Amino acid sequence: MKPEVQWQCLHFNEMTRLQVYQVLQLRSAVFVLEQTCAFLDPDNKDMDCYHVLGFMGQQLVATARLLPAGLAYQELSIGRVATHKEYRRNGIGIGLMQHAIFYCEQLFSKQPIKIGAQLYLHSFYEKFGFIPTSNVYLEDGIEHIEMLRP
Repeated sequence: MKPEVQWQCLHFNEMTRLQVYQVLQLRSAVFVLEQTCAFLDPDNKDMDCYHVLGFMGQQLVATARLLPAGLAYQELSIGRVATHKEYRRNGIGIGLMQHAIFYCEQLFSKQPIKIGAQLYLHSFYEKFGFIPTSNVYLEDGIEHIEMLRP
């Protein structure tokens, strides 16, 4: 049975302090602890972004940020895609990307979306229409590839 996730998309300025805390906590758990990447996650871009939040009850189980064109890439972008470790392998990541793309189109109209994907996830992103547009590169010690959804 697929878990029931409540999705919402909020601009940083609309988020509560608790929601901001939960997003930073989840991203730190995934990117810093699980993937052992020592990097500064709050990169001064969050405040200009919309954030997709997936809750099960009061627990934040998934998040992604939507970056306007020109902030990370020339194109609109989806980044900091993270699903809580205990809630993976049950479709929440698929739901997160579906909602992220939907909200991008609602907020910014249909336009190309660029991502910097971890290489091992490139086939996951291909399912959403993203195609590789770069060679493999290292970011924080992890192989990445740029991908574009035209």
